[in-house]
Amino acid sequence: MITVKRLQAHPLKHSRRGDGLTAWLFVAPILLGILIFAVYPIVFSLYASFTRWNLINPPVWNGLENYITLFTKDPTFPLTIQNTLLFALCTVLIGAFLSLLLALLMNIKCTGQNFFRALIFAPIIVPTAAAALTWSWLYEPSSAGIINAGLKLFGIGPVPWLNNTHFALWAIIIEAIWAQLGFNAVIYLAGLQSIPTEYYEAAEIDGANTVNKFIHITLPGISPITFFVLVTSIINAIQIFDIPWVMTQGGPSNATQMIVMYLYVNAFRLQRMGLASAMGYIVFIAIMIITFINFRLSKMWVFYEETI
Repeated sequence: MITVKRLQAHPLKHSRRGDGLTAWLFVAPILLGILIFAVYPIVFSLYASFTRWNLINPPVWNGLENYITLFTKDPTFPLTIQNTLLFALCTVLIGAFLSLLLALLMNIKCTGQNFFRALIFAPIIVPTAAAALTWSWLYEPSSAGIINAGLKLFGIGPVPWLNNTHFALWAIIIEAIWAQLGFNAVIYLAGLQSIPTEYYEAAEIDGANTVNKFIHITLPGISPITFFVLVTSIINAIQIFDIPWVMTQGGPSNATQMIVMYLYVNAFRLQRMGLASAMGYIVFIAIMIITFINFRLSKMWVFYEETI
């Protein structure tokens, strides 16, 4: 007589399947939210960039016409690129230099050190719109403007900071540098304090002076911090919107018109969503290219502790 043994599923397998199903049930709402509010808008905006769409009528496919229009038929778009690049170049380079300088000063032990650190970080706490409105008041061409009132003491002015095509962009650059200065300075300060003091002690024994220690120890030691500051500052600068919008709304004569501001105007004022979507992907591609170049070049100048 042949005995047939009945096979039974191991209870551990059922337990694992149940745990896996429970985990997916918990993750499902988050995944659904990402698909609806992140993935779908990205994919649809890519499709919209190849259409003519005014938010009222259905999108009409027009191929590369939006991209061709921006680079060949729209006189304002090249100006927005020029303004954005100049803004990014000045705010990133000058801002990084001043932030490092402030961090070096904050790293010096003195009376009231914590107070000065908090004072330098304060602009980050102030809402961007409120800070921009305050700077607009400071830039007032009349005697009410503190900056022009100070220049008047030296026989200069009044300077029409926000009403002149030669000064408006530089006025916004100054405000943007001030707004980001405290955050980057604190990041640099953390990097400075993470450098082992043994390196400086060994350099002093070898007879290195302050300049040599700064060039050969401090700069390589904070190079990862510098890389982080450059990448994040470039991305923020290319996407700048709030400061110039509050202070000038792109004027005078589009002298402060940035690419994201122009995207907003085309999308929600002129209702040219296809053109605005094309601008959005141009900004996205530009950020990706610049970030990729930064990562590739970082291998030449970014050092970590074991390579210093």
